[in-house]
Amino acid sequence: MLNGVTMKVNVDDYIINTLKEDITSEDVSTNAVMPEDRKGRAELICKQSGILCGLDVFTRTFKLLDESSYFETDYKDGDRIEKGTLIGVVYGDIKALLSGERTALNYLQRMSGIATMTSEYSKELEGYKTVLLDTRKTTPNMRPFEKHAVKVGGGTNHRYNLSDGVLLKDNHIGAAGSITNAIKMAKAYAPFVRKIEIETETLEQVQEAIDAGADIIMLDNMDNETMAKAVEMIGGRAETECSGNVTKERLKEIAEIGVDFVSCGALTHSAPILDFSLKNLKPIE
Repeated sequence: MLNGVTMKVNVDDYIINTLKEDITSEDVSTNAVMPEDRKGRAELICKQSGILCGLDVFTRTFKLLDESSYFETDYKDGDRIEKGTLIGVVYGDIKALLSGERTALNYLQRMSGIATMTSEYSKELEGYKTVLLDTRKTTPNMRPFEKHAVKVGGGTNHRYNLSDGVLLKDNHIGAAGSITNAIKMAKAYAPFVRKIEIETETLEQVQEAIDAGADIIMLDNMDNETMAKAVEMIGGRAETECSGNVTKERLKEIAEIGVDFVSCGALTHSAPILDFSLKNLKPIE
């Protein structure tokens, strides 16, 4: 769960910018039917079964429009919810409820969809040592929310951004001239506490990465047979990560090969939303 300090420091600006996208000057529809301030309530109902995620962001959206607003619920992020369930009731100025509805629901739907898909993928790895990772293939300006949703769904975050770790991919290798040079240069530049991960696509590249002292060797777009040979070659001298063409159907096969990590961009770039509605808005005294 995202605490209050985390919300204010890390995500308030994201939410405010999203609200600005939806309200450039005024909410014409709301101002037409609700010219005066008045308290109200609305019910949050899930329309699909899945994993709930994003309640803090949902609540914070209304709070930024009306400081007195609040949300009552017995549910929390990570709970399994069923279609038709009343998740909770949001209270606040009716104008804030109407103007913030779409933004709040968009966050909740997107985050719950990612958490649900991640949970389904994670179940495929139960009983194996292989850890499911996300990637940086996130929706622009949605990364903190999408990365959080992956964790709620049972996955693990890869590096958050380019400042968060050393990952030398094919174009970095091309710029450096070789895998050996790329690793040597990274070790000379990065703090000694940083692990060096490098992408490989062939067994020859895997051997070069081993000889150069890589800490993590990414096995990119390899078929199962080639990947198994690579893991055998590495023999525990570096951690291994499978990446590329990772589908839910392949996860067990990949895990049986014995890789340490499997990264899957689909968790954030292809997860469908989990549908919710804000219904039965009523004025209260």
